[in-house]
Amino acid sequence: MKSNQSVNDIGEQGLLKKLQPFCSKNIIGDDGAVLSVNSQEQLVVTTDVLVDGVHFSDQTTPPETVGWRAAAANLSDLAAMGATPIGITVGLSLPGELRVTWVEKLYQGLTDCLQRYKTPIVGGDICRSRVATISITAFGTVVPHRVIRRSSAQPGDAILMTGTHGKSYKGLQLLLNPELGKNLSQSELNALIEAHQRPSPRLDVLPLLWEIMETTSVAGIDTSDGLADGVLQICCMSGVGARLDRSQVASPPNSLLWMSPEEALYWTLYGGEDFELVLCLPLELAEKLVNRLGNGAAIIGTITEEINVILVDNQERHPPQQLTLSKGFQHF
Repeated sequence: MKSNQSVNDIGEQGLLKKLQPFCSKNIIGDDGAVLSVNSQEQLVVTTDVLVDGVHFSDQTTPPETVGWRAAAANLSDLAAMGATPIGITVGLSLPGELRVTWVEKLYQGLTDCLQRYKTPIVGGDICRSRVATISITAFGTVVPHRVIRRSSAQPGDAILMTGTHGKSYKGLQLLLNPELGKNLSQSELNALIEAHQRPSPRLDVLPLLWEIMETTSVAGIDTSDGLADGVLQICCMSGVGARLDRSQVASPPNSLLWMSPEEALYWTLYGGEDFELVLCLPLELAEKLVNRLGNGAAIIGTITEEINVILVDNQERHPPQQLTLSKGFQHF
């Protein structure tokens, strides 16, 4: 009997479950696919799509920043796999009436980001479409024992975030509602908008991580879909749970000037597009990495044997809160 369910009926996570049986069981489930090239090196491949009206708009993202964000999103996925980027391809679907200068500025933003990480554009495709769409496939390489996977978390591991979360969402809100920033200084305002328009993929974390890691595996993910989503995805793939410390999940500075404490916490957990990393590794190593990183990096919790992911207040001023995927951004 055929199902009459639509994509909206089953949602993004439901659709992914439907599609997983068509893919290789040994490859899917992480931020990128890992393909064996030789015994010394593996190839990591990841694809990301940005659509006008869904991921960007003229009001919030000029074409240069659309290009930057498109590059950063893919480089962030490579960072989450422990991989060094070696190149990208770009697929463009464009309305015929779109100005050529818009496309040129898009590519300027792409190259501005890519040049920071010595990553070339190595190919692509262009076709006609009613909606502007940018699809990027990025390639990277990684030494086999340094592959970072979502499925590697172990009970007792510390959960580390590499930087502050919630800034990108707050920058987006300031772009949509400029009056919200009336109590912020120009530098504070610029920092939040920059976090949304020009995020930095955390490839800089990898050399520091390899300095302190020896043979111990590390679990990880990028937080393009939010801090809570990152922890939940790791726990799902690893068959574990987590307890997060509410006091360590810090909101960006000055959030409370225009948001309630609960709103600030919610968007720190679920806002997304911060492109930081969440890593799970032994506590001693996590502490060393936090000290090396600074700039908002923190140990925010512990991996547990229990399956649920719970936000707890160690000062007992707030009741425990169960985190779920349904509260974050979903495409359907």
